[in-house]
Amino acid sequence: MLVESIMTKNIQTLPPDATIAEALQLLQQHHIRHIPITNEKNHVIGIVSDRDIRDASPSVFSKAAVQSELQHELQSIMSQPVITIHPLDFVEEIASIFYEKEFACLPVVSNNELIGIVTEKDMLHTLIQLTGTNVQSSHIELKVPHRPGILPEVTAIFGKHKTNITSVLVYPYHDDPNYKILVFRIQTMNPVPVIEDLRKAGYELLWPNHMAGPTR
Repeated sequence: MLVESIMTKNIQTLPPDATIAEALQLLQQHHIRHIPITNEKNHVIGIVSDRDIRDASPSVFSKAAVQSELQHELQSIMSQPVITIHPLDFVEEIASIFYEKEFACLPVVSNNELIGIVTEKDMLHTLIQLTGTNVQSSHIELKVPHRPGILPEVTAIFGKHKTNITSVLVYPYHDDPNYKILVFRIQTMNPVPVIEDLRKAGYELLWPNHMAGPTR
């Protein structure tokens, strides 16, 4: 999945000489948490967050200082330089930037111009879509040998039951390189026949690991 498919294109920006008061108004008006700071060429030169604005705003108990402090320019509080991403970057790869840098948003830049923004919320929504938890489905986890051809072998069992697979994830099995965990979400009213056949094929079910087949 590419960044361009999840980024927000309607971006609220401000120039570096805009005031804290203007930024505060923009945050409240559009219910956003980050404002990219751009120059006249639409190049990203900084970014401010709602926390930056809150920290720079005067206390409600200091009424005399309110007006003067709110007139400070954003270039005095913005974060810079700004790490940016490209619309053709893979979402799975930029997730590591969010994690390692503990960022809450990343501006999207093409030809040095700002064209979008990706936030933590966008990433979480994408994770929900990738894992298939946004649709009604049954969850199955298998421990399988880590060898070529294992995935089509397992999915053939789902195909035998004409079961629609909504998502497939592959995880390492602890620190053992000889095994992998396959996580499936399937659309079926009754997953028991599929589960029974997976067991018969010799696969170890991690979830559901308690479901027994019907008594005979």
